[in-house]
Amino acid sequence: MSELDRDRWEERYRSRAVPQADEVSLPAVFAPFEDLFPTKGRALELACGQGRASVWLALRGMDVWGVDISPTAISQARDLAARSGVGDRCRFDVVDLDSGLPAGPPVDVVLCHRFRDRRLDQPIIERLAPGGLLAISTRSVVGAGPGRFRTAPGELTTAFAQLENIASGEGDGEAWLLARKP
Repeated sequence: MSELDRDRWEERYRSRAVPQADEVSLPAVFAPFEDLFPTKGRALELACGQGRASVWLALRGMDVWGVDISPTAISQARDLAARSGVGDRCRFDVVDLDSGLPAGPPVDVVLCHRFRDRRLDQPIIERLAPGGLLAISTRSVVGAGPGRFRTAPGELTTAFAQLENIASGEGDGEAWLLARKP
C-alpha cells in the first residue's frame, strides 16, 4: 500500500471514536445470515478495522485473526477484544495485504468487509477449509458511480465461482457474497 493510503487510513481511525462493546456485530449486510456463521473453529478477518466483526466472531466461539494496515485500528481492536472478554480468542496484527495474504492454517471463515484486492481471490479460496464460509462485501458500481475500488457487476460471483454461492447481492453501491467451500 502506498504511504499516502496508509496515512489516510491511519488518520481515519485516529479520528473515529473507540468502539464500545455494544457496537460489536457482523456487518449489516451479513446480519440476516448470522446463523450460518460457525460457533467454533478459526476465522480470518481481512481489513478488520477496529475489530467489531472479529470480536463478534470470538464471542460466538471462534478463534479469530484480524489484520489491517492501520496500527491505530489494530490497537483499538485489541482493546475492544480485551474489554469484551475475548482477548484470548483474538489476535490482531498490522498487515499490508498488498504483500499478499499472510501465511497461516486453513480457516472456517474468511470475512472481508469493504475491502477488495483481486490478487487475493485465489489465496482466499485456498485458505478456506472444506466447508469454510466466505463473507465478502465491497463497494460496487451497481447503483453508484465508478470508483477506484468498486467492483463490476457480477465480479464477486465470478471471482469465487469455485465456491457454493449461498447468497449474494448488488445494489446501492455495494456488492456482497456469502459462499461455502465444497
